[in-house]
Amino acid sequence: MSKLTTLNEFIMKKQADFPGASGELSRLLNDIAVASKIVTRDVRRAGLVDNILGAQGEVNVQGEQQQKLDVVADNQFIKMFEMGGEVCGIGSEENDNYMAFKSETSKNGKYVVLFDPLDGSSNIDVNVSIGTIFSIYHRISPVGTEATLEDMLQPGDKQVAGGYVLYGSSTMLVYTTGNGVNGFTLDPTIGEFCLSHPNMKTPETGRIYSMNEGNIAVCHPGYRKYTEYCQEEDASTGRPYSGRYIGSLVADFHRNLIKGGIYFYPTTPAAPKGRLRLLYECNPLAFVIEQAGGLATDGTQRIMSIKPTELHQRVGFIVGSKQMVEKLQECLDTTAVEA
Repeated sequence: MSKLTTLNEFIMKKQADFPGASGELSRLLNDIAVASKIVTRDVRRAGLVDNILGAQGEVNVQGEQQQKLDVVADNQFIKMFEMGGEVCGIGSEENDNYMAFKSETSKNGKYVVLFDPLDGSSNIDVNVSIGTIFSIYHRISPVGTEATLEDMLQPGDKQVAGGYVLYGSSTMLVYTTGNGVNGFTLDPTIGEFCLSHPNMKTPETGRIYSMNEGNIAVCHPGYRKYTEYCQEEDASTGRPYSGRYIGSLVADFHRNLIKGGIYFYPTTPAAPKGRLRLLYECNPLAFVIEQAGGLATDGTQRIMSIKPTELHQRVGFIVGSKQMVEKLQECLDTTAVEA
């Protein structure tokens, strides 16, 4: 049996990928791993421990009902980032404004983190997979000062690292620093993330499309054209494709990353700017998929090229296998011409 490589061992070996980091990014990635282990523990106990399942009774800045585990996860990650000293400030889905840490140690931190502490939280009470999504940037503001909004509003192509943690049948941490994508599975017997999916690559095409088809009648007709294409029978292309939609972005993304597929959440009249958040959902997953050989766009431009103007900015999102994204883009472009 070959020796397992733990996440910490892997990070230490890869420090050469982080010129000038002097170990700070390595420690930050380790802080994310530790926080996700604690969240895993809490998720695994949901239903057995009081005050974990159910709604918190408050509505977050997104206009969504906060779940109790949303708040538990958010507090845990913030606590870890503040204590670690590598991060000067954070932006979270669960908080109206960004948070600048006040301690002198934190003010000297080189990084900011934007994150969704518990993606898919509406699925918590029905025991469906959920996840954490994170994005790491070098700060823009001077080291030694408090973080600013400008630190948070950076385009995705400035990311230092991005990834996610999936709390499913096992807990997996998947991340990239711009040198490929690697996945680590939490071994509960030793309490360590171990390298299980080295150098992840997504297939150029697949047989899975993921969309909330309840919205198909009200979105751009190009999406209807593409779903009809997916449902047509064509043995040469393996169609019809399979429609798979979990409702947890991380879970849908992870399945398609491994098996090949496409996920799309378009704009609609009710959500003309889209539903998903650019900074802490779309950008990190776009970073991962591009490093794995896929594509991510909002239907008109590359996700990671968008210059953010708001902390909680929303966008339309298309992400997945290269050929499938290109085919959907073709449907959008030709339908726009015909319309």
